[in-house]
Amino acid sequence: MGVYALISRNFNNNKMSGIYREVSNLAPKVKIDSNNNVTESDGCGENENLNRNVKLLKSLNIQKTNQKNYNLSEKSIRVENDNLNSEWNIDSSEFAKSTCNPVRKLIEQMKIEPNPELQMIALSIGDPTVFSDIAKPDSVIKAIQKCIDDKKFDGYTPSYGTEAARQAVARYYSRPDNLIYKFNDIILTNGCSQAIDLCITVLANRGDNIIIPKPGFSIYKTLAGTLGINVKYYSLLEENNWEIDLEELESQIDDRTKAIIVNNPSNPCGSVYSRMHLLDIINLAERYRLPIIADEVYGDMVFPGNEFYYMSELTRNVPILSCNALSKRFILPGWRFGWVAIHDPKNYLARVRAGFNDLTTRILGPNSLVQASVVEILDNTPQSYFDSIMETLATNAEIVYEKLQTLPGIVPRKPSGAMYLMVGLDMKCFPDIPTDVEFVQMLIKEKSVFCLPAKIFECPNYIRIVITMKKEKIIEACNRIEEFVLAHYKPNS
Repeated sequence: MGVYALISRNFNNNKMSGIYREVSNLAPKVKIDSNNNVTESDGCGENENLNRNVKLLKSLNIQKTNQKNYNLSEKSIRVENDNLNSEWNIDSSEFAKSTCNPVRKLIEQMKIEPNPELQMIALSIGDPTVFSDIAKPDSVIKAIQKCIDDKKFDGYTPSYGTEAARQAVARYYSRPDNLIYKFNDIILTNGCSQAIDLCITVLANRGDNIIIPKPGFSIYKTLAGTLGINVKYYSLLEENNWEIDLEELESQIDDRTKAIIVNNPSNPCGSVYSRMHLLDIINLAERYRLPIIADEVYGDMVFPGNEFYYMSELTRNVPILSCNALSKRFILPGWRFGWVAIHDPKNYLARVRAGFNDLTTRILGPNSLVQASVVEILDNTPQSYFDSIMETLATNAEIVYEKLQTLPGIVPRKPSGAMYLMVGLDMKCFPDIPTDVEFVQMLIKEKSVFCLPAKIFECPNYIRIVITMKKEKIIEACNRIEEFVLAHYKPNS
């Protein structure tokens, strides 16, 4: 294999063919003296051919040795004739092949051309920085600029994050009355998705399972699947404002179940769970001695009349791994700063904590400048900033809901928080559109409005609408959806 590698590196295809013929015609045992002369051979009476092969080996930088025997066939130097003209065959790993993010894959592979006469309005990706009136506060900009100017934060940090940044996250999460975090309860990550990845990886082995929501964020299945961890689903009940079907959740638990993932507020549903419902989930987890991975990246992003509770506020027994980030509430998704907050009053997760520390050595922590600036960002971002964001989102949600609920064949579900709204499709009323995927594709082609088909959230016959756009864009998008629906609605066909 060594000669094959040298041949591959040093010769083009034409030269390769001749070299392969030379090497493959003979497979002698030779003795090479200190001057690289052939002094003995076995199994070959043609010294001319033998010398030609030795010169060939010299040209390939095979180093001389003193009185060392070489058996070319035993050392895999012989190259089969049927491989002379073979192409390079460098494959990707099974891990890579098994990795698929349905949302990103759909968007990247979408080949539908939008209507050239209409500007595209993308209501698809939950990036609050796109087409939005929401701007970063001055305190955030000044914090990162100061860290750049100080020139003190350009080196590596501890793999689980700096103590100062972890202290800031602990303060941000703590509730004086019933929830206190310390800095060593915080693991810093590259965004919330990596926080979830760490939690799944530290808790489950190949062949184990975790239980996830349906509809739910597709990354859970992506992360588990690449590790050989199975996923089971529990349903969210549309008629109960997307609360968890607790009976179904309980039926999915078996002896290989390692964790339950709870996403509140919900992506894609925009639902917010009541305190009582969260307690019911926690009680179920306690009965089966299961930790909860709480995806709370939309925490505190609730509309008027709703209240958000961190799950860790509500239990002194069940271990909660809360995953969060700057991406949504602080409108900083590209900064890739997230964390896991470990709530474990009974110290059930002692070995898991050690596992977290080991796993973080694979990533070496998030961006050092963001870690340095996050102290100022978490401590001093004014509440007025968050209030302005939620006012914008609540207004947009109301515009979309009020407009779409008047249309035939579709049923919008009013959200309580986050930045999404689900719309049910009565496919019988659209005979020329067989699925939610085709609905989305035709909407792009005809009206240049891009929503996501909820099939990718395990919820077919729905679409998800992102409500972070500017008000005028939201209104324009709703008008185009109305035109599209009325053009294709055929209830009696």
